[in-house]
Amino acid sequence: MHKFVMGICFSSLILLSSCSDQVAVEEQGVETTDPASTVPLGANGYPETMRDDLVETLHGMEVADPYRWLEDDVSLNSDVADWVNAQNEVTFSYLDTLDTRDAITHRMTALWDYEKFGTPIKRGNKYFYTYNTGLQNQSVLYVREGFDGEPRMLIDPNSWSDDGTRALASYQPSPDGSHIVYAVQINGTDWRTIQVLNVESGETLPDTIEWAKFTALAWNKDGTGFYYSRFPAPEEGMELQNLNVDHAIEFHALGTPQDEDQEIVSLGLDNVSARTTDDGNYLIISTTQRAQGPGNQILIKDISSGNGEEIHAIITGYENLSSAVGAVESTLYLMTKDGAPKNRIVAIDLTAPDRENWKEIIPESEHVIRSASVVGDKLIVTTLEDVKSMMRVYTLDGTLENEVPLPGIGTTGGVRGKSGDSEAFYSFASFNAPPTIYRYNTDTGESTAVMVPELNFNPNDIIVSQRFYPSKDGTMIPMFIIHRRDTDISKPTSTILYGYGGFNISILPSFSVQNLTWVDMGGVYVVANLRGGGEYGKEWHDAGKLNNKQNVFDDFAAGAEYLIEEGITSSDKIAIYGHSNGGLLVGATVNQRPDLFAAGLAGAGVMDMIRFDKFTAGRYWVNDYGKPDVENDFKMQMTYSPYHNIRDGVDYPAILVTAADHDDRVVPGHSFKYTAMLQSKDIGENPHMIRIETNTGHGAGMPTEKRIAVATDYWAFAAEHTGLTLPEGFGSN
Repeated sequence: MHKFVMGICFSSLILLSSCSDQVAVEEQGVETTDPASTVPLGANGYPETMRDDLVETLHGMEVADPYRWLEDDVSLNSDVADWVNAQNEVTFSYLDTLDTRDAITHRMTALWDYEKFGTPIKRGNKYFYTYNTGLQNQSVLYVREGFDGEPRMLIDPNSWSDDGTRALASYQPSPDGSHIVYAVQINGTDWRTIQVLNVESGETLPDTIEWAKFTALAWNKDGTGFYYSRFPAPEEGMELQNLNVDHAIEFHALGTPQDEDQEIVSLGLDNVSARTTDDGNYLIISTTQRAQGPGNQILIKDISSGNGEEIHAIITGYENLSSAVGAVESTLYLMTKDGAPKNRIVAIDLTAPDRENWKEIIPESEHVIRSASVVGDKLIVTTLEDVKSMMRVYTLDGTLENEVPLPGIGTTGGVRGKSGDSEAFYSFASFNAPPTIYRYNTDTGESTAVMVPELNFNPNDIIVSQRFYPSKDGTMIPMFIIHRRDTDISKPTSTILYGYGGFNISILPSFSVQNLTWVDMGGVYVVANLRGGGEYGKEWHDAGKLNNKQNVFDDFAAGAEYLIEEGITSSDKIAIYGHSNGGLLVGATVNQRPDLFAAGLAGAGVMDMIRFDKFTAGRYWVNDYGKPDVENDFKMQMTYSPYHNIRDGVDYPAILVTAADHDDRVVPGHSFKYTAMLQSKDIGENPHMIRIETNTGHGAGMPTEKRIAVATDYWAFAAEHTGLTLPEGFGSN
């Protein structure tokens, strides 16, 4: 059995978290319907796509949308299903000609086969954590009685489905550790089914919650029930397309049916989520309404004696983002951008929560405060300093106790511990090192590595460096460059340039077997920290959203130009890659600079910028993208919308689009329409194709087997079009 490892001690805490692989998650060769497609091939070798004469006049501009019919759900429209099968037939016929695929699959599978630990949660004397032996499709939930106790399996999601498409999305032990409430994800969608497990007996209770989405799980004080977030049941057949409105927090008492659950709060267009303080006396509610602003409101409810107390507002309005980081008795510690674009930490007396009574504990500084946690009687705070994590420990009055030396360029975060308990767990990861779990004692300041995966590669063989390059307007943009030590980057080398640039999301050093495989193939992998992210706070985010969105595309193109100027790569050896908002990035940048790249890899992108807000979670994105029904926003969106700006008569790089039929975050119609438009244009002889997966969603919960399959096809496609030759013997070990 897997063991906690003692040793590798530091004299102070290292707070760490891991980032998931930046991959689209589809699997090769799975058919949506009968594989005998009825869609004929056109003269260009692609399926002939029916074209409607749909033209709308929007804000005085005529906008054609000939492929709107491809927005329909695959399961509801046989024409769309036939189109999907025809596209997959063409795509996989092409991918089958790439002789690197078998070697890439073999090597990536070998690299993926290492232990993966989740950060433990302690309740009473029980320790709960997930563990994956290496190639399991889903990680398994275990419990230990005492830190050094033998592990006992509680939940094995691999037994839930033959193909690994049912996943344990999240879990939360009750205050005494006697029960676990957990969320099941099916086929990769954002919907969750919530169930409850008796830890001692292993019995799953009859309590079942449906239609939960974007939900936290929070137990009440005595463990007799829990809080969760849900939407009303969607129309039958529209589960993957209906707009998400009327989000509500509800309380479920164990042993009762869902229709008896008590609604705690619902605010119409707001998304709402809840957590309880460690002592169970308060419910902290966060509400967001992206159409109103990028921030959130913080509400408080005294639940020490039940759910009867009123809800009181701590922070109102949507201008600034805030989050509770812990509480001690009636004092709430809050990380907030209110009055501090790079965040500060304040203490709020919940018996007198008015703003004039707030006490600033840790002021804003030149570096972004990324996370904080109250553990024992300490505040553990992580900052971002040029996109690298630093960690410091403070007393609860804000006195700095120590700065923690970290093992290198990497990411810290995800501290799990409670106020009043001196024990906490956290992880550390980097581009060349998967997450290691540490145990920290707030009394002694000692930090010990306790879950250290055995690796089948040497991290010292991988070089990680950081550089800064000028964008079009002169702004200096950071990038990380990753390559094997024996790869000569003084001459042009096949390179993947990855970017995201949106929603205040920081792209931090993280471990990805997919990316490691590209590096092991002899390629260079580059991460550009574009504006629109949160790497340097609110100003950095604002510089890449709304009317400033073009900065993101300029930053990305400038990153490619820098790599070419430095001789690291050349325009015929560089591929750009992104997923979701990053898929939009790839589509827009290829349209604007088709001459600059050899290939584009666009995963689950937002490709139609004037209809994104009409499906599922799309309405939440207007704070970054703008509102299509507002003329100024619409005109800005139309300048870069990938679907609307493909340049006929210009040679384009090779493009591989990926999508999934159960993606209810960015509905696959975006990718379908974009691909159909690509294939309808005269943009050269390079392949422009789409890889569509079934029974998968936007990315979370994807089985290992599917992750390896899609990553293999990305890299085989990129290798083919950037001229990468695999090292001798690659894939034989």
